[in-house]
Amino acid sequence: MNKAATLDMTEGKVIRVLLVFTIPIFISNLFQQFYNVVDVAVIGHILGDNALAAVGATSSIYSLVIGFINGMSNGFCIIIARYFGGNEQDNFQKSVQFSIILSIITTVILTIASILFLKPLLRLLNTPVDILDLSQSYISVIMLFCCVTFAYNLLSSILRAIGNSYIPLYALIIASVLNVILDIFFVKTLNMGVRGAAFATVIAQGFSALFLLIYIAKYCPLLHINIRKFTINWTILLELLTTGFSMAMMLVLTNIGTVILQGSINSFGTSTITGHTAARKFHDLCILPLGTICTSSATFVSQNYGARKKERIKQGVSASIFLGTIWSVLVLMIVLIAGRQLIYALTGSTDAIVIGISMKYLYWNVPFYAVLNILLIMRNCLQALGNKKLPVIASIVELIGKFAGAFLLSRMIGYLGICLTEPITWIVCVPIVLAGFVQKIKQISKI
Repeated sequence: MNKAATLDMTEGKVIRVLLVFTIPIFISNLFQQFYNVVDVAVIGHILGDNALAAVGATSSIYSLVIGFINGMSNGFCIIIARYFGGNEQDNFQKSVQFSIILSIITTVILTIASILFLKPLLRLLNTPVDILDLSQSYISVIMLFCCVTFAYNLLSSILRAIGNSYIPLYALIIASVLNVILDIFFVKTLNMGVRGAAFATVIAQGFSALFLLIYIAKYCPLLHINIRKFTINWTILLELLTTGFSMAMMLVLTNIGTVILQGSINSFGTSTITGHTAARKFHDLCILPLGTICTSSATFVSQNYGARKKERIKQGVSASIFLGTIWSVLVLMIVLIAGRQLIYALTGSTDAIVIGISMKYLYWNVPFYAVLNILLIMRNCLQALGNKKLPVIASIVELIGKFAGAFLLSRMIGYLGICLTEPITWIVCVPIVLAGFVQKIKQISKI
């Protein structure tokens, strides 16, 4: 293995190692979100509010699928990183091989499910009739080619498991530039509408996956698969499956709650959908660093867990919480100072109702990002330490909270109920995962 292609996170100053690993992941995630933001901007400015609402009505479904894919990939990454940190070469290679096989099987299942159930799901979510066909035309393209998204996420996770966070960044920079060009070409020049934006996203992601595959083939011989030496290790296979599924379910349960909320939001009409869509896109960008920090901390914890360095695990988690808190305060200041201007820049909408709805969501959610930061880090680090149950339990609690928000709060106090739902669930879930993490640290300290 080329040493420049790896980063051993079991050595060196904790905060420096985390930053070196985290910054490229953050920029990568920023470019990945940039796909969707460009779609929103192009659709909003060229096609108008109605088309933007059509894309927004599918955002929860998109997040649900992407959450599952990311969860599976991150779960595989945790196991791969553990064997890498423990210098267990044979188990490391087997975990990579099994991750690819499980990813292929999962992709086939997801594609078939999307073909069968996509339109009924859109109807179930109360998607307005006037945008139903537009919504389906957009999300059907994304779902049909979810194999491309899975390929990129898996290859990125494998590289990040060995500490390489730069190459996935380079892949996404190339793909993001391509996405902008294709968005404008398909939507404006070819007049393909929202479907053109979806094709632009898929093609751009395909290039990023191809770039990673070529890099691994050329510079990462340790990741190459030798079919002739392939043997089944049921222990590793089961560990990958349970960890990947646990991580996926953790994110899926959270996103199912978001889908349920979206159904309630859709019942408020097109203006609310448009305003909420803009706020959620801005929200997704703002929490990118938090998601990046929790992903990095999970890899850090997993490598050091494999190397049996318990004190370093605690130092890494503390440093991650500190970094996330700083970012949370910074975002709050940005929203208070320039939130309306940013929403306008994102959507191009001058509708006071749309902008007002966006700002209401942000004013009630952003102040609680510091709480969300702790929740994300604790859930992912528990998974990295082998506790698969408690993060899922916390996600079930979050799902129940979103049910209550969609069917009780929203009916009692309207859209404000939607705005309050997620902060309340974050506050309830943090003590659950925090207590579990403290208990797990005590257990491994006795080993």
